Amino acid sequence: MEQEHVDLQIAKEGTERKTQELRKEGELCKNFEQQMSLNRDEEGSLQASICLAKEEQNRLMQEKQVLQKKLEEARKRVLWEDLATMLPALPEKKMVFKGLETNKEDMNKLVLAPLIHYPLPGGSALITFEKAEVAQRIIEAKEHTVELSSGEELEELDRCRVRVQAAPVDVLLPSALEIGLTRSSRSILVSDLPSLGIPEETLLDKLELFFSKTKNGGGEVESREFLDDSGQVVLTFARDGVAEPLIARGHMQVLIGRREYKLKISPCMSGDITNLQLQPSRCPRTVLLSSIPDVLGEELMRDTLEIHFQKASRGGGEVDALAYVPAGQQAVAVFTEDTG
Repeated sequence: MEQEHVDLQIAKEGTERKTQELRKEGELCKNFEQQMSLNRDEEGSLQASICLAKEEQNRLMQEKQVLQKKLEEARKRVLWEDLATMLPALPEKKMVFKGLETNKEDMNKLVLAPLIHYPLPGGSALITFEKAEVAQRIIEAKEHTVELSSGEELEELDRCRVRVQAAPVDVLLPSALEIGLTRSSRSILVSDLPSLGIPEETLLDKLELFFSKTKNGGGEVESREFLDDSGQVVLTFARDGVAEPLIARGHMQVLIGRREYKLKISPCMSGDITNLQLQPSRCPRTVLLSSIPDVLGEELMRDTLEIHFQKASRGGGEVDALAYVPAGQQAVAVFTEDTG
C-alpha cells in the first residue's frame, strides 16, 4: 500500500504538471487569437485608408485636368485679347527706295513676311506634317496613346504607354498695317558702294573722312551705320543744313583709297507703325501636343513622338518638323510663311 501511495503521488504530480502546461498552451492560443483579431482589424483599417487615398487621388487628378484646361483656355484668351503682345512678331525691316515706282497697282503696297513667335510650355511639342489632312486627323482624335517601348517586341503587360493631347495651333497675322514715314533732316543714304573686299569698319572710316570735310560739301559726322540687308550706308551729321545740299546733288565722286567712285546720295526715311490690325489664322499642317510626361530623355522622346505620328496605321503621316520641350523648361517657336 505504501508503494501504491508513492505511485499515486507521482502520478498526481505528473497530472498537475500536464495541467499547468495545458493552461499555458491555452493562454498562448488565447493570446494568438487576440493578436489575429487585432491584425484583422488593422488590415481592414488599412484597406479603408487605401480606398480613401485612391478616391482622393482620383479627385485630385480630375481637379488637375480641369485646372490644366482652364489654364490653356486662359493662355489662349490672353493671346487673342492682348494684341500688343504680337507686335514684336513683326520683323524690323530697313527699306531703301531705289527709284520711281511706275506701276500704280503696286504703289502704296508693302509685302510682309510674318515672323510669329509662339510660346511653348514644358511638356509640349509642335509637330508639322507634310500634308494638312494628316494634321487634321490627329487634331480630330484629340487624345493619342504613345508607346515608349521603342518598337521592341514586348508582352502586353511590359509595354509602357503615355497619353498626349492634340490641339490646333492658332496665331495672329497682320491684316492691315499703316506706317508713318519721316524724312531725316540730318541723315543721308549712300548707295552704289563698290565691292572692295575691305572690312566694313574700314569702309565706314573712309566715308566718314570724305563727308566730314567742308570742301566736299560735308560736315561733322555724328554717326554711321552699315545696312547689312541692302549694302547701303546711313551717315548722320551733327548739325542741320548739311544733308539737304548733298541729297540735291544726287550723285558724288567719292575718293575711297586711291580711286574715285560715283556714289548715289538719297534721303533717309524712318517709319513707325501707326495702325495695326490682326486676324486669327490656323496653321494647317502643325499640331500642338501637350500633357507629355517627363519619362524619357529629350532626344529619345522626340524620336519616339516622331516614330509614332509618322505611322499611317495610327492616323499619322510624313513628319516635316518636330520640336519638343521637356517638362520644367520653356521655349519659343518661330513660325514663318508657308511657301509649300
